[in-house]
Amino acid sequence: MNAAPDRTPPETPPRRYAVVGCGISGLSAALELHETAGPCLVEVFDAAPEPGGVLGTVSEDGFQVERSADNFITTLPWGVELCRKLGLAGALVTPNPDARRAFVVHRGKLRPLPDGFQMLAPTRWLPLALTPLLSPAGKIRAAAEYFLPPRRDDGDESLADFARRRLGNEVYQRLVEPLVSAVYGADTEKLSLLATLSRFREMEKGYGSLIRAMRARTAERRKTARAAAGSAKTIRESGARYGMFVTLRHGFRQLLDAIVARLPPGTLHLSTRVESAAPWEGKWRLTFAGGGEMLFDGVVLAVPAHAAADLTRRFLPDLSAKLAQIDYTGSAILAAAYRREDVGHPLDGSGCVVPAVEKSPVLAISFSSRKYPHTAPPGMVLLRIFAGGARRPDLVDMDDARLRASLLPEVERLLAIHGPPLKTWLFRWRAAMPQYAVGHLDLLREIRRELALHAGLGLAGNGYFGVGTPHCIHSGQLAAAWVTGQARPDDFAPSPAF
Repeated sequence: MNAAPDRTPPETPPRRYAVVGCGISGLSAALELHETAGPCLVEVFDAAPEPGGVLGTVSEDGFQVERSADNFITTLPWGVELCRKLGLAGALVTPNPDARRAFVVHRGKLRPLPDGFQMLAPTRWLPLALTPLLSPAGKIRAAAEYFLPPRRDDGDESLADFARRRLGNEVYQRLVEPLVSAVYGADTEKLSLLATLSRFREMEKGYGSLIRAMRARTAERRKTARAAAGSAKTIRESGARYGMFVTLRHGFRQLLDAIVARLPPGTLHLSTRVESAAPWEGKWRLTFAGGGEMLFDGVVLAVPAHAAADLTRRFLPDLSAKLAQIDYTGSAILAAAYRREDVGHPLDGSGCVVPAVEKSPVLAISFSSRKYPHTAPPGMVLLRIFAGGARRPDLVDMDDARLRASLLPEVERLLAIHGPPLKTWLFRWRAAMPQYAVGHLDLLREIRRELALHAGLGLAGNGYFGVGTPHCIHSGQLAAAWVTGQARPDDFAPSPAF
């Protein structure tokens, strides 16, 4: 008698996903796929020999030096939420409360940024009226902002045009331009207001004036704080609101290591260059430098937009052409360690920004060990000097000796430093900072329409809807949801920077 045939259905193999790029965006995408996509295999490919992309931490001789970003904002939830999920909540560190102000270089000297001035608008008028950073005429022009009629249409404009229109050219040159350049490394004459600091346009439309809007919002925050705490203690802050930022006790390397530890062994394929990504019979085919190819059910391109354009140029030319329209610039970061007694400036703040009108090779200086004292041994000072960006792109490719000779004397003059650095670290990031040009949001909508035609392909990184670490984390998570069919098209949209 013949045995009954086995009618057990064959087991469905787990779905396979690839992530190209092992920076924080790619690692976040890989973690999201691993934890939410059901039974699946996730593989991450990167040409670099170590994970992290531009993020990372160098620990030497008691100094903790970040290779790029040294903290992240907490008003956007994705960075803090990821740290909590990884068990790193106890490792989060806030800036030194005694260093919660910034400086602006004015005619070769450091001057305090007016208390309450936040990126594009003052929250308090008196400090702006008293600051030596502006002439009497510049102050009168800024005060006139209160009475200027708002622009009512929804069209985009450059950040420079917006700042000059509302506050005048002097406030733009001396305050707005250096603050924004320090964050975005961009040409503010081309930088999209709506893709970066759209909340200020919303203030203009809602209140008719930035000054009026900032006063109303400040009053509301104080009221909320009094209700929560039972009393009001005012901490004066200028520039960024420093209480909104955190870092990790052992640097960003601690976050990267925690993500990698949560991924299955063998997930990362480093020193592995992907040459192209293409649809193939309902799947996605990756080809590799030196030969070889692999098929996946979905692919996340967590690389700069220009790199994603290269990967898709041959097989997805329309998408590639749109991605290639997102320009990038580079930056150089020179970290320098000094003896505290050799630094004449009191370093009574978190750092300084340098306006373009100063004609300096320096964009900004972070007083790292003042902002986060654990980053340097006692009696030592750690500074991080930023250069390049759209203002001086040539500096990124300058040889090491010339770049140090260009930057260090300028910094030593500004901070009254009378001895040589004990140690320096130099990091170069070529074509790493996206330039959100006017019309960037329209370009994103076109990219989103192209993506909708290619199920299983996702994009992540700082080139689309935010340059900060939380934005990058969120972009990876959204891309993971996109390639698994769990995201809506509208999810591929900008988030506010602050």
